[in-house]
Amino acid sequence: MKMSLDGAEGTYRIQGYADGEIRINDVRYNRSLLVTPDTLVTEWGPASVEAARTSDFAAVHELDPEVVLLGTGVHQTFPSRELMLSVMETGVGLEVMDTASACRTYNVLMSEGRRVVAALIIDQGR
Repeated sequence: MKMSLDGAEGTYRIQGYADGEIRINDVRYNRSLLVTPDTLVTEWGPASVEAARTSDFAAVHELDPEVVLLGTGVHQTFPSRELMLSVMETGVGLEVMDTASACRTYNVLMSEGRRVVAALIIDQGR
């Protein structure tokens, strides 16, 4: 899926997503990553939502988000209850969706000037 949002504020824009790959600022990534309008963390945590642990979200919290978009791969898959509670207990909003939806939503929230973190899982097993 190709996306276009030329008026977006911020350094890191998601330009496209296909199974197993995200394109940000004309660079293709095939590993799970974190992206905010001003930060890109390419060596982030889990290879699947089932492998996601509370400790993986320490890096997310350091980015001081108001909302976290958790892209869980090709399909929307909810993480463990423990993980969801640990994020929500910090007062940060958590939205769980498939990675394609998370990419689109990230671009919209970024263009609105929101403090959004997209935690995008690229499932290495597919």
